[in-house]
Amino acid sequence: MGKLGRFACIFAPMAMTIASLVCLIVVATGGTNKDSSVSNSLYFFKANTSDINVSPDIRDKFNLPKNALTDALINQTTDAATKALGIKDFYHVALWNYCAGDYKKNSTGGWEEDVTYCSDRQKEYWFNPADVWGLNNTVTDQFFDKELKDGLKAYKAVAKWMYIAYIVAVITTAAEIIVGISALFSRVGSLATTLVSTISSLFVLGFSLTATILYATLTGAFNEALKEYHIHGKMGRTMYVWAWLAVAFSWGAGLFWLFSSCCCSGRSDRIKGYNNDKHGGTQYQRMPSPMPPYQSDFHGQQHGVALNNMGGKNTAYEPFRHEGV
Repeated sequence: MGKLGRFACIFAPMAMTIASLVCLIVVATGGTNKDSSVSNSLYFFKANTSDINVSPDIRDKFNLPKNALTDALINQTTDAATKALGIKDFYHVALWNYCAGDYKKNSTGGWEEDVTYCSDRQKEYWFNPADVWGLNNTVTDQFFDKELKDGLKAYKAVAKWMYIAYIVAVITTAAEIIVGISALFSRVGSLATTLVSTISSLFVLGFSLTATILYATLTGAFNEALKEYHIHGKMGRTMYVWAWLAVAFSWGAGLFWLFSSCCCSGRSDRIKGYNNDKHGGTQYQRMPSPMPPYQSDFHGQQHGVALNNMGGKNTAYEPFRHEGV
């Protein structure tokens, strides 16, 4: 096959490994630039607080009448409270931080997101609504029930593992590319790359699976606990597409690395001992006989070694022997 064939054999897994690393890098760009539409579309979780009602039971507590004036007073109270707390219309939770903003009308008359703030990036990040919304312990006890508090504690612990899995996934995927260069020269290099690829694939899968389950659970707890306050949570979509594309490329690369370690030898046919002739490409040629052929010329003379009758009898089987033996 030769070196050219070996290169063609490892091109597919190398390309898939690079694609997996690119997908992981795209995941990391979420929430890094509030002026970038691409960055703003990359988030794991979104909290919609545009219709927040900070005190849904105020009407019942003070026995207020159900009329337009009461509704206006409640809305003004809610607006004043949200402005005092600095609560935005929405919050995007990414890998490193969160971004927030308000809804505004676009040129077509519809509403679109306008990201106005992104927090500082930090490792092992988790979204704490109490800190982000500036709630004290008393208000937190009012807003968050026991289930949501327990869910946030579990979220904090799992978010730490998710971050570690992501970092290991990026490092091992980059190492896979570097080690993969050795696969150009031998199947031993492919075997070493397969081992690195296995570790990388496991951590890429672990990161994506953890993020999906974690934020799906958080979304359910968020909606259940805060639905009376008209606060809604939902999972992002683009972020998970990139995360699971990284998984697909990583595992696909691992299978091809394994194939290249079993097949696609880099040795050429000439090194193996195969040499094609000019007439048909046969691998072996017939050697000439060391004995001259036995034949008669026109004068009855024999050339070569003559064979004589041994028995002198007229039998079905007539053995011969070499003359002069």
